[in-house]
This record gives sequence, C-alpha cells and structure tokens, in this order.
Amino acid sequence: MAEVRAEMVANVWKVVVKEGDTVSEGDTLVILESMKMEIPVLAEDEGVVAQLKVAEGDVIQEGDLIAVIQ
Repeated sequence: MAEVRAEMVANVWKVVVKEGDTVSEGDTLVILESMKMEIPVLAEDEGVVAQLKVAEGDVIQEGDLIAVIQ
C-alpha cells in the first residue's frame, strides 16, 4: 500500500483517476495548480487506486493525503 501525499500547498485543478482504476508507476493521478503552474502528481507504484481523498477545487496543504494505491 502506498500513500500519495501533497508536496506543497496547492489547488486541485483536475482529478485524472477514480477509485478502482489500475495505475502504473509514473501515471498522473491528479493535477495541482500553484502560482499559475500545473503540477502533475504521479503514482510512485503500480496498483489499484483504493482511496481518492481529493476533489477538483479542493485546496490542499503540504502533507495532505491525496490517494492510497494498493
């Protein structure tokens, strides 16, 4: 099981995956927006998205849980 956490304060601009999706290492999970830059959040492991903890428009803080991959 791998937890994907935010590395910075940002807005969730786009959610690319949904719970139950199979992802590979390097796949984009969500796209964050910070200071007019789009920052993709990538899967660090392959597996299934077990939990998705953010929605488009959310404001997240550094360290917040974005997703859990099993």
